[in-house]
Amino acid sequence: MSDVDAVILVGGLGTRLRPLTLSTPKPMLPTAGVPFLTHVVTRLQAAGVTHVVLGTSYRAEVFEEHFGDGSRFGVELEYVVETEPLGTGGGIRNVAGHLRADTVLILNGDNLIGCDLRRFVDTHREHDADVSLVLHRVPDPRAYGCVPTDASGRVTAFLEKHPHPVTDQINAGLYAFRREVVDAIPEGRVVSVERETFPALLSAGALVRGVLNDGYWRDFGTPRDFVDGSCDLVRGVAPSPAVPSPGERLLLPGAVVDATASVIGGATIGRDSVVGADSTVERSVVFDGARIGAGAVVRDCVVGAGTVVGAGAILDGVVLGDRVTIADGEKLRDGARVWPGATVPGGDVRYPGDL
Repeated sequence: MSDVDAVILVGGLGTRLRPLTLSTPKPMLPTAGVPFLTHVVTRLQAAGVTHVVLGTSYRAEVFEEHFGDGSRFGVELEYVVETEPLGTGGGIRNVAGHLRADTVLILNGDNLIGCDLRRFVDTHREHDADVSLVLHRVPDPRAYGCVPTDASGRVTAFLEKHPHPVTDQINAGLYAFRREVVDAIPEGRVVSVERETFPALLSAGALVRGVLNDGYWRDFGTPRDFVDGSCDLVRGVAPSPAVPSPGERLLLPGAVVDATASVIGGATIGRDSVVGADSTVERSVVFDGARIGAGAVVRDCVVGAGTVVGAGAILDGVVLGDRVTIADGEKLRDGARVWPGATVPGGDVRYPGDL
């Protein structure tokens, strides 16, 4: 697909993932051992895409520092920075001057979608569509915008969140645009493709098609989804060329795990991290240089870089920022978040909230 451009929108602040995103853009968070964006870029490269444009904003320099010109990943990477938030449509229009092809793949930088990218582009072209969207079925679509289609796959409406959805099909955040559609988006202002661009195309009689995804899909926007998604990548449930050998756990170089410790459920142990004797790390992401004390239990958690979890501590469903210290025997659970550099003393049972 060298005749296809890819645009990845990575400008969001990632507020739902704080404190992890206080210093790192969401698409650059370590996910199954590499920045999340690596999984997206390598999937594009594996599908034959050679030219990728990143639409950046928050901490834009971090992307270029890591990915450079893209040659390490087998693609040519360009960077376009939004100086002011422009929305999804405005962000797409902002990169138009860097596009070369008549077909443009557009991806949200916090979604991982398991569909066959080549087949998606082929279907878009075969139907001569103006825009094609990947749709995904979810058990409870009330939290999403719904996209009904007719029997031919033509999109009939874009419906906002509603307590009684008319379909279980939601927008999965992957599009194929005809280049002319990108150029027609108003320049220099906030534009939402979901609320403005797509409904206007339907009103004008353009062909907007939905293509149902029958593979993996996850939005990595919340701590729960971030942890589950990383574990899915480690275990091979989610597809990524950046995880060559899926398994029950991923130990990065320099990680030390005591022989009596249990690391399971797709957990990742970061570089130079230490997991102590008789401890359990299950379905969790432990960043570089962390220390998990003897007998500690870390389940469904994110443990920031350089963080120390004391002996016998029990953590369940919590997010610890970088350089946090958790005292011996402390208990944290149910969505608690600890900001970078904080110390949580022993003797308390803590409940949901920020520390």
